[in-house]
Amino acid sequence: MKDIECRIGVDLGGTKIEGLAIARDGQTLTRERVSTPRGRGKATYRAILVSIRDLILEMESIIDLNGSIGVGIPGTLSTSTGLVKNANANALIGHPLGHDLENLLQRPVRLQNDANCFAISEATDGAAAGADSMFGVILGTGTGGGIVMHNTLLTGVNSITGEWGHNPLPWPNYDELSRTNCYCGKQGCIETFLSGPGLQLSYWRRTGIRITAEEISCRADAGEQYAITVLTIYEDRLARGLASTINLLDPEVIVLVGGLSNISRLYDNVPKLWNDYVFSDAVSTKLVKAYHGDSSGVRGAAWLWSESEIWG
Repeated sequence: MKDIECRIGVDLGGTKIEGLAIARDGQTLTRERVSTPRGRGKATYRAILVSIRDLILEMESIIDLNGSIGVGIPGTLSTSTGLVKNANANALIGHPLGHDLENLLQRPVRLQNDANCFAISEATDGAAAGADSMFGVILGTGTGGGIVMHNTLLTGVNSITGEWGHNPLPWPNYDELSRTNCYCGKQGCIETFLSGPGLQLSYWRRTGIRITAEEISCRADAGEQYAITVLTIYEDRLARGLASTINLLDPEVIVLVGGLSNISRLYDNVPKLWNDYVFSDAVSTKLVKAYHGDSSGVRGAAWLWSESEIWG
């Protein structure tokens, strides 16, 4: 092995663990993935640790380089205990993941929420590169978010910056007051309306048919009125959710990623709608799709170590 000459990022997901090694200039050296061990107990947690370690060692063997290590996780670390919290992967909750990985690998490991990793990636060399401020939004199974201001990731004293999905949907109409339960224990969260399952639920309530968000989009493109109606409602809800964030942060760019970010009509329709909700006479914020797509999370994990920290 050689001295550190690359960055390694790991994206720990519910179904897969993806690893990426990138060169100093951001070019991909190798990309590998394995299935995420499933379950809830200590044995599953241990299996996840071993899978991450083995994946990193395999990549380093392939490229014959020793890399800095960053890991994106579907949750965050408690600032008071150092243990994983707010994770939708139950096996991680309550464990000192960073500490345990460092012991296994015998070197420093930097952990960060997966939405924050995505925001870092797009702010560094993606759709928000060069922007003074950006809000990165995941529209998928959940609705995570990350904020980068002046090239700095904001994490907050409670390590929950960007968790817009667990605020109430703003300016709810009468139909939306019949609130849906969220896994966080509250009702009426943005996530219950704007996630992929939220869009699917909206369609099912009108048709009795359960189909994917992608299928809903395809049916709308084909002229099906139910799908058109559901997407029109979704766009207004997304406009309201993002408008409340614009009112608070006033970002230069909002970047979307996740399965629902592939619905092309969002980028034309939502900015037209949010003008009615943003507290300004004009809105210059841009709404764009992630440049690196689903690779943004693992790339952002690799960028968790700055150049000066690695190479001086």
